[in-house]
Amino acid sequence: MAALLISLILLAYFGGTAAYLAYVFVQREGFARVGAGCLAAGWLVHTGELMRRFVSLGQLPMSTPGEALFFFSWTLTAVFLLLTWRFPIRILGVLVAPLSALMAAALWLLPSRPGGVSPLLAGFWLHLHVLLSLAGTAALTLAGLGGLLYLLQERQLKQKKFGFFYRRLPSLTQLDRLNHWCLTLGFPLLTLGIITGSLYAQMALGRFFNWDPKEILTLIAWLIYTVLLHERLTVGWRGRRAAWLALGGLSIMVLAFAGASLWFTGYHSFGSFRMP
Repeated sequence: MAALLISLILLAYFGGTAAYLAYVFVQREGFARVGAGCLAAGWLVHTGELMRRFVSLGQLPMSTPGEALFFFSWTLTAVFLLLTWRFPIRILGVLVAPLSALMAAALWLLPSRPGGVSPLLAGFWLHLHVLLSLAGTAALTLAGLGGLLYLLQERQLKQKKFGFFYRRLPSLTQLDRLNHWCLTLGFPLLTLGIITGSLYAQMALGRFFNWDPKEILTLIAWLIYTVLLHERLTVGWRGRRAAWLALGGLSIMVLAFAGASLWFTGYHSFGSFRMP
């Protein structure tokens, strides 16, 4: 049953990828709608599979890199679908759809580690911490991807080299609004994720902050986003600086996941989520 559901998820996400690529080359709105429909269908199946795993384990399915990426794929797709309703920047699907597909495929591609799931993954505050953090990270990921598109479009305009992507990318104003909307959505969610994580750490480990590598890197990223949001609201930062800061924050968040979870030691590492 699990294999069938995962196959359906991958089929829908890769189908959405193909549809969005067709939209880029052909520039017909119908392909973008098909892409969004494929992602929505895949997300519904994805939701069912995550619920099945949660019921089976009694805990969040987050104890291996593959499971964590599978979970984040679900969150990123959900935030993107919400975004396309608010800001119809369809070309963003060309980046999001394959990213979601590859992260979902990581459940099969990355090796799993035998052993029971650690009690560290149990508890209301832990579940709330993970959901809020992932939702915030997904929104900020879209801000970073939007920043990448902004810099690409700005470069074409400055150099007056109106290449393949020029007519396919939104205006700089639309991309900057996307950055602002994703930031105002993602930053509070990430902040609440950090707060609930600190509360859980106090209850489980006796300290609010334990100088874990992932905690440190996430705090650095949070400070970057704090500066960006503050300057946007008070000084009116827009455009290039906002795009670069969004990309900088995203880079730190990627390092927090890949480095702290896979390479560094600490209670956020995947090794600590499994019992021998």
